[in-house]
Amino acid sequence: MNVDALTGQPLPPNAIQRILYLAPKVHIYQIPPATSTKGYQASTWTANDNKMQIFTARLRVVETSIPSEREDGDEKVTTTILLEDSKTGDLFAAAPYTSDRIVEQALDSSRFFAITVVGEGRKAVLGMGFEERSEAIDFSIALQDARRVLGFEANPVGGIKAKKQVEDPKRDFSLKEGETISINLGGLKSRRSRPEGERSPDEQKSEQDALFSIKPPPGSSGGFLPPPPSAKSVKEERRRSRQSFEPPKQTAEELGFDDGEFGEFQ
Repeated sequence: MNVDALTGQPLPPNAIQRILYLAPKVHIYQIPPATSTKGYQASTWTANDNKMQIFTARLRVVETSIPSEREDGDEKVTTTILLEDSKTGDLFAAAPYTSDRIVEQALDSSRFFAITVVGEGRKAVLGMGFEERSEAIDFSIALQDARRVLGFEANPVGGIKAKKQVEDPKRDFSLKEGETISINLGGLKSRRSRPEGERSPDEQKSEQDALFSIKPPPGSSGGFLPPPPSAKSVKEERRRSRQSFEPPKQTAEELGFDDGEFGEFQ
């Protein structure tokens, strides 16, 4: 049977509890009030051979979910930080995680935290220190997950972005019925034209003149390129080109060979 850690009363049968984080040993300190609005300095807690340390506890971060009895109702989710006797399991102090100010990291160390605990209607701020830095990091990650579930942190997708989408509604840039897109080639800007019935004859004529005002390049007929040559014409052109560069035939004597009476080719 699940029991409420704060009241000791049994929870409803449909309640679900899960442990978000567990550390077998954390050191608890009786700390003075913060002297600055910025936060707490852990170096003062461990001074004078840890004289301010009052307890060594087991730390558990427990999430409790109680489904609603109504089908359209939301479940109730709470998170509680428990400091317990590591041998007997007796509760030493509890801190309901109702806001992100319940746990504050020390300004001068990532292993120490100031935690606000409650009991018998009273509140107290205790110092808490981990022996290993990795344990403190895992504890911070567990609290970050709890803040998302409890709604302490804005959801990047459903929070800020959704709010911006509400403030800046989407604009409809689609073409309406009867509208067209005209592109003016003579250095004019592209713009959306109105339906034919809404433009005057002078505007329509001006647009047509702009579309066909570009002069064709030199040597072209009406701005269109000539058709590509056929394969037969290409072969004929290559044959004529080879004939034009074929050197004239010369006799043996002109080439320097002696084909006379005492020549090699007698």
